[in-house]
Amino acid sequence: MSERTSIGSRILDVAWDDPRAKALRDELDADLGARYDGFHGDEPAERRAARSRALAMHPEEIVATLISVDADGTPTGHVILRRLGEEWEIKRLVVTSTARGRGLARALMTKALDRARADGADRVILQTGIPQPESVALYESLGFIRIPVYEPYAETMPRSICFAYAF
Repeated sequence: MSERTSIGSRILDVAWDDPRAKALRDELDADLGARYDGFHGDEPAERRAARSRALAMHPEEIVATLISVDADGTPTGHVILRRLGEEWEIKRLVVTSTARGRGLARALMTKALDRARADGADRVILQTGIPQPESVALYESLGFIRIPVYEPYAETMPRSICFAYAF
């Protein structure tokens, strides 16, 4: 499924293992690795492993993997909507460095929220962190409100910034 946005890109609903989606997640991982380098301090390996488990994505939980592409098909952004127990959660939002400033993150978030609402969600939650001020600003501008850190992040990432969007 494809939908043209007002910013000249298309948003596609793709499979979790779509190579374009994987490449965008790899780009996000590199960015987050740099942003969070040293953020958690010197901690035991078991805590790092627990954080990795908390952040792990399980394909059976994924409701939608959305990517944006330019007119020539170049992938420019990515977001996932997943079920986390009884909750609906936004994960893995990224816009490529060359495509930032064009409203793609907002378009991807809007599409993910529309999908959650259409599928019966009462609210959508998400987790981010202090080293991601652009994300925090975006979520607040979309009407998300801060909530306490929720599981599976409370134990290994207690300084997370978590949000909810109610329909």
